[in-house]
Amino acid sequence: MKKLTTFLYASATVALALAVQPLAAQSQKSTHATYALTHASIETVTKGVIQDGTVVISNGKITAVGTSVTVPAGAEVIDCRGRWIYPGMIDANTKLGLSEVASDPRTRDFNEVGDIVPQMRALTAVNPNSVLIPVTRVSGVTTVIATPEGDLMPGTAALINLHGYTPDQMFAGFEGVVIIWPHSGRRGGFDKRTDEEIKREYDKRINKLSEAWQKAGEYHKIDSALQSKGVNYYPEMQALLPVVRGERPFIIQVDVAKDILNALTWVREKKVKKVILSGVSEGWRVAAEIAKANIPVIAGPVLAVPTRDYDRYDKAYANPGLLHKAGVKVALGTTDDRGNVRNLPYHAGYAAAYGLGREQALKAVTIVPAEIFGVADKLGSIEVGKNATLLISDGDPFETKTTIHQVFIDGWKIPMKSRQTELYDEFLQRTPGVTKQ
Repeated sequence: MKKLTTFLYASATVALALAVQPLAAQSQKSTHATYALTHASIETVTKGVIQDGTVVISNGKITAVGTSVTVPAGAEVIDCRGRWIYPGMIDANTKLGLSEVASDPRTRDFNEVGDIVPQMRALTAVNPNSVLIPVTRVSGVTTVIATPEGDLMPGTAALINLHGYTPDQMFAGFEGVVIIWPHSGRRGGFDKRTDEEIKREYDKRINKLSEAWQKAGEYHKIDSALQSKGVNYYPEMQALLPVVRGERPFIIQVDVAKDILNALTWVREKKVKKVILSGVSEGWRVAAEIAKANIPVIAGPVLAVPTRDYDRYDKAYANPGLLHKAGVKVALGTTDDRGNVRNLPYHAGYAAAYGLGREQALKAVTIVPAEIFGVADKLGSIEVGKNATLLISDGDPFETKTTIHQVFIDGWKIPMKSRQTELYDEFLQRTPGVTKQ
């Protein structure tokens, strides 16, 4: 018993240390003031490149951009000679803030009980003190979608900025109801179901999805009468009302070509007003049909193996470029649930090299996701009036040799520290055999 008590106490101590450590990392000297970033090469994304330019940040906004900018009195001047300014990058499909340690269920909060639970908001479960947030943002990824996972309709995803002490402070202005599209085929070699069993299971799940949508439509028709009587007791339907009314999209996670076509047919038949497809690993196979439906996609991961053994090794790399060539609006997502969201720039780099092109790849992690999520008036480019969410680097952020020197989120000068940088500093100064005092 004594050993068990000691073990539990030690485990709790370690868990507490892990929980508290990120808070310290996030709160180290974040400052909010007026800044002038001078003599920089500015990649505006929407208005070309400005050489030897200045960006002024005040009250969390970009207040001036150009080559003939007057530096405000009292501004902190940051000399950016030899450096570049880019918009902060947006990862359009993650579980960041919802998952910490994959092997420990106590640190995972992205999967709720039930197959139709759109009322479960990912935003309420986001952990602002996640140790993985500083790891991600020092790589120039400043904004991400936190996405629930689970059964047919597992909840509502939220766009968050990677700075803030509460989820509400982090909220970046977009939410979307997630659908995990049912598989119409086998899930792999381990799947020993007969064709009849697969079809029966698929039809059952589609019928359940369609039934939920039908109920939402009916609820929409009687909602005003219910509200006038003070009746509000159906949270699932309440969460779907914004989708029925076209105020919020369905984010349909779907990968296989046949399933993508099935999803497009369902969306058309049900007359869903706003839809985003996510994942779309085999989107290149049906790119023309997606383009015809005029539905934007979040493609990724790019750094992945082909979905079928007989496909070329580079199909995952080429997928975003092939979709874009067909006329599809493409954003990128790593679909990584934890620490490797920081690799978004390299996903974009591979997409650029395999057909998307650098200019469009940059847009796919900045202005395009901002447009898809309806926040392009705040994020995605370096323009006057937008939120001061940007990065300063010594080169192209898609290249591994590039260093991100500074990040700003909503005008906050973010400390460029993370668990990795602290470990690096710790062991860089370590002398073997000498105990640190």
